[in-house]
Parts: sequence; C-alpha cells; structure tokens
Amino acid sequence: MPPKNEENVQDLEQWLWAAANILRGPVDMADFKAYIFPLLFLKRLSDVYDEEFAEALDLSNNDEEFAQLAEQHRFQIPEGAHWSNIRKLNQSVGTAIGKAMRAIERANPNNLFQIFGDVQWTNKARLPDSLLRDLVEHFSGKNLSASVVPDDMLGDAYEYLIKKFADKSRKSAGEFFTPRSVVELMINILDPRPGETIYDPSCGSGGMLIEAVKHVKEEGGDPRLLFGRIYGQEKNLNTASIARMNLILHGMEDFSIATADTLREPQFVQRDTLMTFDCVIANPPFSLKSWGEDLWENDRWGRNIAGTPPASNGDWAWLQHMISSMSTGNGRMAVVVPLGALFRGQSEGRIRSAILDMDIIDTVIELGSNLFYGASIPACIVVARSRKPKNRKNSVQFINASDLLLKGRNQNTLENEHIKQIFELYQSHDEVELFSRIVPNDVIRANNADLSPNKYVTKHMAETLISVDEAMSALRTAADAVKQSEQRVLQILTNWKLL
Repeated sequence: MPPKNEENVQDLEQWLWAAANILRGPVDMADFKAYIFPLLFLKRLSDVYDEEFAEALDLSNNDEEFAQLAEQHRFQIPEGAHWSNIRKLNQSVGTAIGKAMRAIERANPNNLFQIFGDVQWTNKARLPDSLLRDLVEHFSGKNLSASVVPDDMLGDAYEYLIKKFADKSRKSAGEFFTPRSVVELMINILDPRPGETIYDPSCGSGGMLIEAVKHVKEEGGDPRLLFGRIYGQEKNLNTASIARMNLILHGMEDFSIATADTLREPQFVQRDTLMTFDCVIANPPFSLKSWGEDLWENDRWGRNIAGTPPASNGDWAWLQHMISSMSTGNGRMAVVVPLGALFRGQSEGRIRSAILDMDIIDTVIELGSNLFYGASIPACIVVARSRKPKNRKNSVQFINASDLLLKGRNQNTLENEHIKQIFELYQSHDEVELFSRIVPNDVIRANNADLSPNKYVTKHMAETLISVDEAMSALRTAADAVKQSEQRVLQILTNWKLL
C-alpha cells in the first residue's frame, strides 16, 4: 500500500497539464514543452535538495554546516538559485529564473551542463511577470520531493506530459516523440540486458532510452547496471535537454546525451572510429533532405559501407550509421524507416544489395499507416544483427502487420494485443499465411533488393473484399427488405383509412 503522503499519479498528470494551460495565448502550444519541463525540473531539484537537507540535519543533530555539504546532496543548489528565492519575487521573475538555471548548471558541470535549454526567460512580450508568477505559484502547490513523488511516478507523469504535447503539436511532434507502443515493440525485440550499452543516435525526448531502462527493470534486472551505458544524440538543444531531464527524473544518474547533427558530427567516437554498442535503436527523420551527402563519400568515420544515398533521402545514411555503430558479436539494432526506403530506385537498390551481402538484416516489419505524428505514410521496423543465429542466416523474415492496428479519428494506434501478435511472429520465426514469410537473400537480391514486406507477404483481396456474386446478393436482399417495408407502410395507412 503506498504511503499516505504519496501523490496520486493521475492527479499529478492533471496538475502538470494545468500548468501547461497557463501558457495558453502568449506561447504557441508547440513551444509549451520548452518552458514547462525546465520549471518542473527546477522545482524538483529544489524540493529534493530540501529533503536531503532535512535528512542530513536529523543525522547530525541539527548541524546546518554538515547539512549543506556537497556530499549530502545529489545536485547542488547555489545560494539565491532555489525555488523559494524565485517565489518571493513580483518583478523581473524571468530574469531570476534564467539566473537560477544558469547558476545550477555552473554548480553541476558534470551532469547538468546546459540542461535547462536556451529559452529566453527575459522576453516579457511572451512571458510577462504576471504569467510567470502564476506559473511559479502553480508549481509551488505540490511538494515534488522524492519521498512524496518517487522517481518512477514523476518519470511517468513527465512521459504523460510529453505525450500530451505531442498530441497537441501533431505535425511537429515526430521530431521528439515516437508512439510508446512502437517503442515497446522495438525494445522487446532488442531485449536489452543489465550491463549492456544502449545507443539512440536520434534520441528526441529520450523515450526509447527510457523504455530500455524500464525493460531491464521489468525483466528483473538492476537498472543501475545501465549507469554509464546509456548514450543518445539529438540535434536540437531544447529537445536534448528534455531527454536529459527525462532520464534524471526516471532515476538515471550516469548517461551521455550529446547535442549535434549525428550524420555530420557523430559525437560518440574513439580516436578515428565510431564507438559501438550492444543495442542501437532509433526513429530518425523520414527521408531527410540535405543530410550531409557531400561528406558521405569520404566519411572520416567509415560509415559509407554500402554507398552514398541520394541527397533527397537520408534514410540509408541513418541505417549505415547505425549498422556501423553495432558492436561485433552481440550487436543488434532496430530502426523505424519509411516504407519507400525499402524499395526506391537504383541508387538505394545498390545500397540494399550491398547490405544484403553482409547478411545482417534479420527482420523487416511493416506497420500500419498513420501511426506516427506528422507522417501518415506506412513505416517499417528494420531489425539487424551483427551476427545472426544459424537458423536466420542468408534470409530475411518479412512480417506484414499493416492491418494490425486500431483505427482512430485523427491517428491510428498499435494496441497491446497487436504488439504481442507481432512480437510472437518475430520470436517464432515461422511462416504464417498473410503475416510472415522467410525469404532467401538471393530471391530478395533478384527483386532489386526490395525489402518491403508487402512484396513478399500480400494480404489476399479475398480476405477483405466480398465477391461480385455476394455483393449482388446483398443488394437484392436489401431491395427486397425495402419493398417489404413499403408494403407494410401502405397496409398500415389503409387500415387507418388514411388512403
């Protein structure tokens, strides 16, 4: 039974969303996350610091000097940078917030450097003092110390808020959010284990890395064995900051999130080679244009293992980067790509053929349409392994799961039952009519290295459409029913002497 003072997660979620709604009007909804998450994180840091201070006082018979020692705190809060200092102000609130955040970053250079992003808190046209005071007072209404709001609870509420922002942002949400059901399926397939390294080269808000940590915990492993083994890279500074806050709020203490363009400037390197990882997972931008093809032909990191993708589509640049990032032996990867990348043109066909020669493509899963924010087109999950099991060598498993979804008004969803079905198809590695087929690499290569599942696993029309005879029979039945209804109405009117 939870402690009496522990927050209810639904109440916490509603409270966080109410904070976001305070910004309505002056701030575009797509920008809510850039303001709300840093304030939430600052409040959490302050409340946890107070909790640690009180615990240290109890241990030391109220020795305040002892309670202030850096060793007593996970993160340092410099004088004047505490939440309570901001709450006292009626004017220049944005200036105080910005100064407090910079001071905390400087006081914790190893783990909080630039974590609050680059929001201009002093912009009074967008953030007048009255609005910021309302926000500060709202956040002051709950104690966010660890004993009241444990890491898992606050982390889940944080993820809820990311999902809400994605729902409201819609088109731009794909830049920072992947539907959690898709992430769960990919993580189940990769099955990360305690002590393994996990890397997302396009990490967005960090959801895939968080799901990997959850998976290890749910499988009975100690997530602390992932400390120092979580890596991510994200081009957008504010989105990378959200990912870092996300990991900390989920209890992760040691990880690396870099900010730079992965295809042009990969950050996880050792001397002249890329670092390699046990699990590589990503949902990179679909069909990215101007992705850095001018540097690719002579890529200094040796990622051009199968050829240079066209300037208009960077999908196979991402795939080659991720393949190059897999560790030898146990390395495995799962990546979301648009369906077109698996059958387009001769130049990409040559790349696919060269990748097939390496015999690392394990499975390709076609998902249904309109599952992803900002992209209604069908997408696929490509699974690769640096060393495939003997029974999977020289072939690729194709799973056509395009009809496994729940249709919605604005967006379709992958439900738990669908995740289970797809994962069981993957695990069994069997051929199942209408869903799964094992195809030799030679057959695929002969088809211009077409890796689209619907090329090899077709949904028979007879399964979804009635025949012409059945259609005509249904029409005749409907016509007979209408005729009978007309006769009944006429009979009633006659009986009532209305005709």
